[in-house]
Amino acid sequence: MGHSKAFHPTYDEDEILQQDNTRAIEMIMDTYGDEIKRLVYTYMKNTADTDDVTQEVFVTIYQKLNMFQGKSSLKSWIYSIAINKCKDYLRSWHARNKRLKEKLTHAAHSSENTNETPEEYYMNQTESNQLLNQVMDLPIKYREVITLFYFKELSTKEIGQVLGMKEATVRTRLARGRDKLKECLSQERGGASHG
Repeated sequence: MGHSKAFHPTYDEDEILQQDNTRAIEMIMDTYGDEIKRLVYTYMKNTADTDDVTQEVFVTIYQKLNMFQGKSSLKSWIYSIAINKCKDYLRSWHARNKRLKEKLTHAAHSSENTNETPEEYYMNQTESNQLLNQVMDLPIKYREVITLFYFKELSTKEIGQVLGMKEATVRTRLARGRDKLKECLSQERGGASHG
């Protein structure tokens, strides 16, 4: 598959919290670095912004590590910092301006260069890529709970803690997000099959 990565050990939460901040952040980056980067990517949808925000996440974790009180798991606390950084970035003027430019540029290029039909496009993708693309196209309030539940394997209670919402709200958003995914996927399959 692409390039190989060095082995990153994973550490127990208690082991991490017993270290000084410098060693603790190294252990956190080893344990959660790739996960956090993938999580941030689900919000940013591009690697440059993902790299920037991921770096901000770990700087913030380093700065606030001594404030961690253990009311949630370390993983949940780290995820909530990452999600809040993503949301802050997406709300910023810079990000909104950049996304608008990207959409306009993409629209111009795709209308010029597209020779394949939508059916051909979807037939050329694998089902997992289709599903991932559909998840990425969901509104953020559904995308974040779907991502945290299915891809990051957090419980609905943990997701509620991370996002600062009631567990019932998480379950509702999960159900609605799944419904939207089913609807999109059934439309694709219905539109792509000609019998």
